[in-house]
Amino acid sequence: MQLLSPSRHVRRPMLTLLTVWLAACAALLCLFAPTASAAPAAAVRLMPLGDSITAGSNIAGAYRTRLWQRATTDHRQDDFVGSQKGGPAQLGDLDHEGHPGWRIEQLDAQIAGWLATYKPQTILLHIGTNDITQNYDVAGAPARLSTLIDHITANAPTAEVFISNIVPFVNPGVETRAKPYNAAVPGIVSQWAAKGKHVHFVDMHSALTTADISSDGVHPSATGYSKMGDRWYQTLTTGPWI
Repeated sequence: MQLLSPSRHVRRPMLTLLTVWLAACAALLCLFAPTASAAPAAAVRLMPLGDSITAGSNIAGAYRTRLWQRATTDHRQDDFVGSQKGGPAQLGDLDHEGHPGWRIEQLDAQIAGWLATYKPQTILLHIGTNDITQNYDVAGAPARLSTLIDHITANAPTAEVFISNIVPFVNPGVETRAKPYNAAVPGIVSQWAAKGKHVHFVDMHSALTTADISSDGVHPSATGYSKMGDRWYQTLTTGPWI
């Protein structure tokens, strides 16, 4: 019978202890080593586009304040963009493209430059109010809107463009004047969507009632703007474009 050498009797437990010690050290290093965190997603460049109902002439921030607050609460990253600035302290991003008193064709005249400069990935369009209140070729307003959509999608072909009808007017006569325009908006959007454009209709008119309009009969009240922000946000966060 061959006897094991004394060195073998000693080496085996020493190797075992060494293996256990190295494993313990590795475990401790894994436990206390800083974990790599995922890189934050890039903020989505979002352009609020329209007239005073986007700018917030009567109430600073308009619907943008509510939209920003909803996004912040949900840890959603949105970078509002545009050539204009304005809003209250609780609005964390003041940029927008709302122009008080402007009609559809006035936005259209500037849209290519704005899109080239700010490169929005999402556009929220509420326009047509001043065409109605100024009684400016109301019958031609739907065609002007279609042309504006054409220019938006041509200059920002990958952007998701959300186009709403306009909120209610308190004056029954003005509301009657607005009805054909509001009725035409969904069909116009559908026509461009059928051409493969990234356009989507948002029913903003039904989100508010005349009780949500301020004393001037045109602009939303604070409650109305909150409802607008909620309608925009619900649309942005429930569709296939997320």
